[in-house]
Amino acid sequence: MNITNQIVIEKAKELGFDLVGFTPATVLLSETGHLKEWLLNGYQASMEYMSRNLEKRLDVKNILPNAESVISLAMNYYTPHNHMIEPGRFGKVSRYAWGKDYHLVIWEKLELLEDELKKVDPGFECKTYVDTGPVMDKAWAVRAGIGWQGKHSNVISREIGSWFFIATVITNYPFDYNESIQDYCGSCTACIDACPTKAIVSDYLVDSNKCISFLTIENKDEIPVKFKDQFDGWIFGCDVCQDVCPWNEKFSIVSRLKEFEPAGNKELELDEVMNMSGGIFNKRFETSPIKRAKIAGLKRNGNFLK
Repeated sequence: MNITNQIVIEKAKELGFDLVGFTPATVLLSETGHLKEWLLNGYQASMEYMSRNLEKRLDVKNILPNAESVISLAMNYYTPHNHMIEPGRFGKVSRYAWGKDYHLVIWEKLELLEDELKKVDPGFECKTYVDTGPVMDKAWAVRAGIGWQGKHSNVISREIGSWFFIATVITNYPFDYNESIQDYCGSCTACIDACPTKAIVSDYLVDSNKCISFLTIENKDEIPVKFKDQFDGWIFGCDVCQDVCPWNEKFSIVSRLKEFEPAGNKELELDEVMNMSGGIFNKRFETSPIKRAKIAGLKRNGNFLK
């Protein structure tokens, strides 16, 4: 039995994915060109891995030699809660990290999806990614018609806004392909205007050296003093550019998955963070994205906010 687009869509949505798009496994020439320009400008900061494996980012056939298609999957993580604002006492956590680590959630579901599709046709082959490999997830999502890349660099869907994770399935299977959709950002500059550290240096271009998300998560060094009092209370990540996006104000829908509901990590008490032991950190954030910052990074962030 052949695997059709509809079979993939039905099985993916049963597992909790909200959007599914299909595109041919062609070379990402223009997208890789933009990446190289971004790297030349030094906008990757200390994320040296972004400059590695460019040949795989360019052509997924360097990952799966018999690749025919790329399936892009979006999983909504929006929950209708707000931060408890008490500057100087609490630090805000980015919405994506309120619940369970999305890698753990999505990896499990991708394995199940692969198993289900192989039951339909044992000849189905794939390689799957959730932003942890040399794959341009956002570029494939745009090509697959999931949404367009907004001026803040996140992918925006007309159906559910931008509060979603992206998974990429590279497969040997041919499908009917989606068309990319147009850019609906128009003349809006809400995200650029609202960025606390002016990290969106121009339309669609983010300088990681200034980005609060980078500075509080990926960054292993001290946070530059010049950003003091510009962090808007963020201790892990930042949502400002998405919070102010009109598409999120209009089209955000509540996630179907309970794993993304706040698990006591919507905001963190600064004094508690500063006094936290390694053992308590590891236990509390065992299945949370916050563990990525490590205890030293989280304490650095908390101290920067005090």
